[in-house]
Amino acid sequence: MSKVMIEISGVTKRFVLHNQGGAVLPVMQGAALSVQEGECVALVGASGAGKSTLMRMIWGNYRCDEGSIQVAGVELCCAAPREVIALRRSKLGYVSQFLRVIPRVPTLDVVAEPLLAQGMDELQAQARARAMLARLNIPERLWWLSPTTFSGGEQQRVNIARGFIQDWPVMLLDEPTASLDAGNRAVVLDLIAEAKARGAAILGIFHDAEARAAVCDREVDVTGFTPARSAA
Repeated sequence: MSKVMIEISGVTKRFVLHNQGGAVLPVMQGAALSVQEGECVALVGASGAGKSTLMRMIWGNYRCDEGSIQVAGVELCCAAPREVIALRRSKLGYVSQFLRVIPRVPTLDVVAEPLLAQGMDELQAQARARAMLARLNIPERLWWLSPTTFSGGEQQRVNIARGFIQDWPVMLLDEPTASLDAGNRAVVLDLIAEAKARGAAILGIFHDAEARAAVCDREVDVTGFTPARSAA
C-alpha cells in the first residue's frame, strides 16, 4: 500500500490586516486533503480561492491557525524553523513560478546547489546539473551566467532544473509549465511523470488543463475551503 506523504486536516488560515485597523481576513477554513506516494494531485478553483496560500502553508512559509499539516511525517503547524529547513533540504522540493537567486551566481551552480547541500561531490553535482540543463534546452553558453539576465521562459526552465535535480519524496509545483513553449512543456511533463514513477508525492497548481490531464491523478477543488470573507 502506498504511503501518505502529505496529510492535511481541518486547516484554517486568517490574515490580520494591521494597516487596516487589525481587520481579520479569513482565507481558508476546514481544508483537508492527502497525497500518496506516486500520486500527482492538482489544486483547482477560481483565482483567489486559496490555492497558493495552501501551498505556502505546506512549504512552511505561512503558519496555519488551526488544524494539521503533515509532510513526510513532520507536523508543520507546530514545527520549529530548523525542522522546516531540514525537511526542505532532505524531503520537500518546490518549483515556484518565480526564480529567486543570488545575483552573479552562475546558472550551473544555482541548479547544482540542492545536491551540494546534501553533501554530494561537486563534480558529480555539476555533472547532474549539466545533464538537467541540457535536457531543458538551456544553451551551454548560458550556464556560466547568472539566470537573472535570462528571459522569463529561460528562468522558469532553470527553476525547474533546480527543482527536479534531486529525487525529492514530496514535491510542490506552482504552474510548472507556465511561460514554456510546446517542446519544453513536454520535457517538464516527462519529468513529472518520471518523478511519479519513482514514487514522489506531488501536489501542484496547473492552470494548463492539458498538462493537468496528462500528469494528475485527481483534483481537489479548494473553493470548498474558502470561508465567507467578512472582516471582523
